Formats: sequence, C-alpha cells, structure tokens
Amino acid sequence: MDYYGPMVLSHRRFRPFALAWLLAAGLLPAALAQPAAPQDMVPAPPPEVEDAEHPLDDNETALTAELFYELLMSEMSASNGDAATGYALMLDAARRSNDPRLYRRASELALQSRSAEAALIAIHAWNAAYPESREANRYLLYVLVTLNRVNESAEPLAKEVARATTREKLSTIRALPQLYARASNKAAAARVVAQALQAELKHPALGSAAWTTIGRMRLTAGDKAGALEAARSALELDHTDDGAAMLAVQLLDEGSKDAEALLLPYLAATPLPEVRMAYARQLLESQRLADAQVQIDAVTRERPDASEPWLIQASLKLQSGDLAGADTALEQFTKLLEQVPPSEARTRALNQAWLMHAQVAEKRGDYAQAEAWLERIDGGVQTLSTQMRRASLLARQGKLSQARALIRAMPADSAEEERLKWQAEAQLLRDAGDYQQAYEMQGKAVALAPQDNDLAYDLAMLAEKAGRLQEAERLLRAIIARKPDHHHALNALGYLLADRGERLSEARTLITRALEHAPDDPFITDSLGWVEFRLGNRERALSLLEQAFKTQPDAEIAAHLGEVLWSMKRRERALEIWREGQRLNGDNETLRETLKRLGVTL
Repeated sequence: MDYYGPMVLSHRRFRPFALAWLLAAGLLPAALAQPAAPQDMVPAPPPEVEDAEHPLDDNETALTAELFYELLMSEMSASNGDAATGYALMLDAARRSNDPRLYRRASELALQSRSAEAALIAIHAWNAAYPESREANRYLLYVLVTLNRVNESAEPLAKEVARATTREKLSTIRALPQLYARASNKAAAARVVAQALQAELKHPALGSAAWTTIGRMRLTAGDKAGALEAARSALELDHTDDGAAMLAVQLLDEGSKDAEALLLPYLAATPLPEVRMAYARQLLESQRLADAQVQIDAVTRERPDASEPWLIQASLKLQSGDLAGADTALEQFTKLLEQVPPSEARTRALNQAWLMHAQVAEKRGDYAQAEAWLERIDGGVQTLSTQMRRASLLARQGKLSQARALIRAMPADSAEEERLKWQAEAQLLRDAGDYQQAYEMQGKAVALAPQDNDLAYDLAMLAEKAGRLQEAERLLRAIIARKPDHHHALNALGYLLADRGERLSEARTLITRALEHAPDDPFITDSLGWVEFRLGNRERALSLLEQAFKTQPDAEIAAHLGEVLWSMKRRERALEIWREGQRLNGDNETLRETLKRLGVTL
C-alpha cells in the first residue's frame, strides 16, 4: 500500500442512466464518479476492500428526484467556487442515502474549501456509518494529523496498522514520517507512532522498518539518544536494512559518535551505493579523506555509471596530490554527463568539472591550459567562482594587483556577494603571503556578518599569521563563548597556545575538548600530538601523530611527525615522512619553516 498514491475508484456506480445523463449535461463533474484526493491524502483501499464498504448495488440504490437534485446542486455549487455549500448539500445527501461514496465526496469538498474541521464532521459521520471502513479511517487519520490533533490520531493509526496485510504494513510504516511531517508537536508524533508500532517491533519482516521509522521520528523531535537506540535495534534485527543504515548516517551527521559503529556490519555486506555516498560525505565533512576515499572507490566500482561519485573522486585525488587520478576521474564524470539531456543541473555540474580541471592544470603550472578550461565554463559567463579561479592564476604568475582588480570589478548584487568578494581577495593575499592585508580584507567580510563563526574563525587564523596573537586569541575565545562546541575554534586556540609553548595544560584541555566533539578529526589529533610533544611526552606524541598521518596524509602533519622523529634520533624515518609531505604539498608553510629551522635539506 502506498500512502500517497491516487484515489482508487470503486467499480460500482450509480444507476447508469442517471449518472450518464448528469455527465453528458456537464452538470456533474467526473470528480463524483472518480473522486480526487486532496494533496498527500492517503489513498482508498484496494477494490476488494472497498467492495465490502459499498454494500448497496444498483438494484438497491434508487436515485430519487430529491437526491438527484441535491447532488446536482452540490456539484454545481462546488464548480462555481462555493465548496462550502456543495459540502453541506453532499453531506446531507450522504446521511440520507447512507452511501459511503457520498461521505467521501463530502469530505473532499470540505477539504477543497480548506475547512478541515468540516471535513472531520463528514469523516466522523462516515466512520460511524461504516466503522469497518479502512478508507474512512485513513481519511480520519489524515485530517487529524493535518489539524495537529496528533494525540487523537493514535486510534485511527493503530487501526490502520492492525488492518493492513504484512506487505501493506511495510509501506505504511515507511510512510509514517512523511505523513506526520506536518505535525508541529514532533515529540507527540514520535510517541504516537512508537505506540502504534509496538506489536511490529519484533516481527521478523517488519521489526527493522518499524524501529527505523521510530528512529527517524525521534530524530526529527530532537531525541538523538532515542533515535540512536532505535537505529541500533533496527540494525540488530537486520544489519542489511538500507533505511536503518541511512538513519545511522543521519545520526552521524547530527554528531552521534556511536552511530558509525552501527554502520560497519552494513558496509561489510552489500550496501546501497546511496548510503555509501552519504557516509562518504560525512567522512569528507570530518576531513577523513583517506576513509572517504575507501568508500568512493567502492561506489565507483559498484556503480561506475553514476556521475557524482566520480566528481568526489576527482576532488579527493586533487587534494591528495594525485593529479593524474584527478584527470581520469574528471574525464569519466564529463563522459557520463554528456549522455544526459541538456539542463541547468547538467550545466552546473559541467561547470564544476571545468573548474576542477583548471585547478589541476594550475597545480601543474600550466596556466594557459587552466585558462582554456575556464573559458569552457557556461560559454564564458563571468561568474564569481570563475573569476576567483582566474584571479588565482594571475596571482600565481606574480600579477597580484591584476588579480585583486579582477575580483573588485565583479558586480555584487547582495551583501552576501559583497562578502564573498572580500573573502576571495583575502584568500589571494593569504596565498601570496601578505597576511596583514589579508587580515584587513577578511575583517571587511566579518563586518558584513559579525555573528558568522566561520568567518570569524578565518579572521582569527589570519590574525595569527599576521602576528596579531592576542587578537587571534580574543577572536577564538569569542567564538567559543558563542558556540562552546565549535571544535575548530577549540582546536585552533589550543594549537595556538601549544605552538607558542604557553599555557600547555590549558592547550591540552582545549584540544581534548575539541576531540570530544570531533573524535576522528586527524588535524585535531595532530594538534594533541603537537601539544604532547611540547610537554615532553615524545612517545605519546609519536603515537598520536602517526595515527593522524595514517588517517590523513598531509604536509603539516608530516612536518610535526618528522620533527618528533628527528628529536628521537630516527633521522631516516623523519626524512622519509618529510619527503612524503613535500610530495603532498611542497608549498606548505609549516613544512618549509620546520625544515629551515632544523637546517634540513631534502
């Protein structure tokens, strides 16, 4: 059973001659013969169920002149925009004829006039006349939810679940979060649904779906702990359940650290590529690029004809320094898109590919080729992202003033676009090593959105680079005051103190707090390793930094790991790590400064 499908017309009808005359005269709309459900209305039951609800056949139903006139006037009123009058006449006809089709039509006319309360009167009358009618019960359920009378919906919901076959129950259970999405009291909705599904929780074919639905509704209500418990119960019953696995990914996105462990048995089986993709996006968000790479590799093997995984593959390859791999992935991505009919979405996707191709060429130092790729973007339309890439190309060729002029010449139709322009200029200056001016440009962006923690965080990082250490500390502490779980700010402040060798105990506390909110972030693990090194705990530092570098090979982590190894007289291993870091990003400032300070030439 699909809760949101079209209404099903009973094959029974009024006396043929009367109905045919009304239709032929254009006075009785087809809606009476084939009533249309309100948007998102639950459908009528299958014909065999509906037959039981329409016991009056053609020989038993007489369309009297009075009833005929009432139906005619009802439909004419509705056709002329007076649905309320049409409803009243139709409900009166339904009560006098006791025909369930007229009760249904009265309910629809009430809903058409946006009077859910009036519809409820008709539906209650319908349910009273036909207490075993599943169709009437479904209408009642729909309208009660629409009216936000969630607690009252418990009884018709329980009846619907109890009356459905096992196959119908499965689709019904899965549709409940959508049905109750309109309810304002999410906690009450979750409670009502959980109560209605109690009998299904241990059913071998339904239990996992029931727990998943309960989990989704608990999550919507803000009950993360309850949602996590529901996801765990669902996956214990069936570790291959795609819906339960997706719920675990949603919980991971909401910060539930224990949700990831629930996914492992699912991922070890035959996971749905869409679930893998959702999980990979969470890994990317957590900067766990190596783990994300494993999932994307699997998706591209399992579904090579899906385009999006190839774009993410290209991004991962680009970030890891594998430029040839990035090219290959982009070629596959564009090849697949060329098979898709032209559309705005296709154009946007191709633009992303051309931009990334330009980045790859820029990394190779082939600026002419990079410009050629940019020329392909949307027929040369001067979008901000395109111009930012062009500005980057100019800056890399030593034409910083031209690059800044290019950004400033871009029109800005809103405060957001103006902010993006200041950010773009700040990035150009940062890449050029002019941290003081970059700090000033970023400050202009922050002034346009002073409560934006991410903008303030970037400003703090530039303040640190510009030598404004007290200002950087002030900005970071302000972010933490506004958002105590901002793990990036916690980590940055802890690292700032550790790198200066100041207040190391506080630094470790800050970084530990950051790691509690993002336990798998390799860069926070790197910070903790660095503060342990500053505290003199070399073995502990080495363990943490090796873990971070294994999770995310990165030039800055390589700089720290190499220095710890160097201090422990493990010189060959240190050189090996530094060379790997140089291969990943030879321009990394931390790596270059470390090698210079230690007098090491690779």
